[in-house]
Amino acid sequence: MGSPAPKKDPNGRPYLSQIVGDAIRDLTEKRLADLIRQEPVPKHLAIIMDGNRRFAEAEGIAVREGHARGRDTLEELLDWCLELDIRILTVYALSTENLSRPKEELDALMDLFDRALRQIAVDERVHRHQIRVRVIGNRELLPARVREAIDVAEKATGSYSKYRYNVALGYGGRDEIVEAIRALAREVRDGRITPEQIDSEAVSRHLYTKDLPDPDLVFRTSGEERISNFLLWQSAYSELYFSDVLWPGLTRLEFLRAIRAFQLRRRRYGT
Repeated sequence: MGSPAPKKDPNGRPYLSQIVGDAIRDLTEKRLADLIRQEPVPKHLAIIMDGNRRFAEAEGIAVREGHARGRDTLEELLDWCLELDIRILTVYALSTENLSRPKEELDALMDLFDRALRQIAVDERVHRHQIRVRVIGNRELLPARVREAIDVAEKATGSYSKYRYNVALGYGGRDEIVEAIRALAREVRDGRITPEQIDSEAVSRHLYTKDLPDPDLVFRTSGEERISNFLLWQSAYSELYFSDVLWPGLTRLEFLRAIRAFQLRRRRYGT
């Protein structure tokens, strides 16, 4: 997205107020970025990308275009995370509940996922930074073309480990926990473990994120203050940050504010 094009007066010159505002924004971004680099950033950042449809309505554009603008914001987000050396990013792209949306909207979303995943496989930035891409969720809920695109992206990046980029598609936190319980029940039935051996670590080993640390920060846009069935087990001790900005309108400045707010908190882990 970047900075919006400056508004101009009747003579074709940018308004002074906008020039000053842009300068203040740039200085604030630089100051925040400098402060952030002096302290640890989240190792694992999880983001609930909410507000595409409301953004489209506010802008007077089609819902399809709202989702496309959201995809563009996600592209920028990846750059922002690389800039701060945030090593693990997990984004909530499509929940199981979202699958009940109108067919036309879902078809447009699936087209976006299909194209984006195939582009990831050949993205120079992904290979240069050695980013491993993985999709978490129930793939059987997704069309064949999207499942094929997932395979393409995962195979192209499967050998990387420097950065991790996880996309939650057809994902539901409760369903994930239920599947873990079923897997453990089968192990008990087959005599591989006893009920007494089931603990939090055993459950974690059966989650989609079994090889990842829990998120340090869960960041949600759109003004809603809930986690909406996202990483329910994993976010037990995560810090939460809620922004009023609709996802496609997220700016680098608002992103930096979220990271800085995380750094200024004292994590207590239940104490």
